[in-house]
Amino acid sequence: MAKRILDCTASDFAGFTKADLLESIRKSEGRVIACETIGAIQPMLNDVTNAEFVAAMGADILLLNMFDVQHPGILGLPKATAPEDTIRCLKKLTGRPVGINLEPVSEGAKGEEDPLWAMSAGRRATVENALLARELGVDFILLTGNPGVGVTNDAICKTLTQFREAVGDRIVLAAGKMHGAGVLTEAGRPIMTTEDVEEFIGAGADIVLLPAPGTIPGITMEYARELILCAHRLGAMTITAIGTSQEGADKDTLRRIALLSKMAGTDIHHIGDTGYVGMATPENITAYSIAIRGVRHTYHRMACSINR
Repeated sequence: MAKRILDCTASDFAGFTKADLLESIRKSEGRVIACETIGAIQPMLNDVTNAEFVAAMGADILLLNMFDVQHPGILGLPKATAPEDTIRCLKKLTGRPVGINLEPVSEGAKGEEDPLWAMSAGRRATVENALLARELGVDFILLTGNPGVGVTNDAICKTLTQFREAVGDRIVLAAGKMHGAGVLTEAGRPIMTTEDVEEFIGAGADIVLLPAPGTIPGITMEYARELILCAHRLGAMTITAIGTSQEGADKDTLRRIALLSKMAGTDIHHIGDTGYVGMATPENITAYSIAIRGVRHTYHRMACSINR
C-alpha cells in the first residue's frame, strides 16, 4: 500500500508502480504540487537544472516541457550524463517522480513565430515517442499543447486511445489544455467541457488537466468544480493548471489561485514554467505550497534528503 505523497521520500518514489503513484496522489487529498520546467534553455542557476530548483522550493512532481525524447537532454545536468540516462539522472538528483509533455499535433503543424516553441519530432505525441519515454524511465505523460501549436481536444482524445494500448499499463496518462494552444474555438471557457472530460477518461486518461480558476477567461471556481466532479464520478483525478504566465504574478495572486483550485476539488496543483523563462518564480512555488498544505508539509518536502 502506497503512502500519501506528503510522506514519501526518494526511496518510496523509486519503488513506485503506476498504481502506487496514483494511490499516493489520491491519498494526499488535494495537496500535491507538480511544477513544470523547461530543460532546453539556460537554467536560472546555471549549473543546477530548473527541475532541481523547483524541487528544492517544494514541488512533489516534476514535469518537463519541450523535452525531446528522440534527443534527450536537460541543461544543468552533470556533463557526463548520457542522453539515455537523462531522466534517471534527474530522478536520482531530485528524488521525485518525473513526467513529460507530449503534443498531439499534425506532422506539418508549426508553432508561433517565437522560435522557443518550434516543434521537434521528439515532442510529438506519437506511439513511438511514448515507447521511448517509457524506456527513458518517465513516470507519466501529459498530452497537451504549447502556445500556438494547434492541439485540439479531439487530437488529444485520439492519442489517448493509442497511448492506453502502448504504455497505459506502466505510465500515468494525463491529458488536457491549460490555454487555447492556438485553437480559437477551444479558448476561454470552451477550452474544456464535461463532454471533453468524459471522452478523455473513456479514451484512457488517468488524470484530466484543466485551467486553474482565474487563469483563463470564464474558468471560475464553480465551473472548474463542475469539471472536477465529473472526472471524480468517473474514477479519474484532475490537475488544475497555471499555464498563463501567472506563475510569475505576485504571491497573493498565487495564493488565491491555490485556494480556488482546492475549493474546486482538484487532486494536483500544476504551476507553469514561465514566471521567468523556464520555471515559475521560485518564491511563488513555496507560497502556493504553504497556501494548500501549510508550512509543516511544505518544509518537509523542501528539507527531506534525497538519500532517505
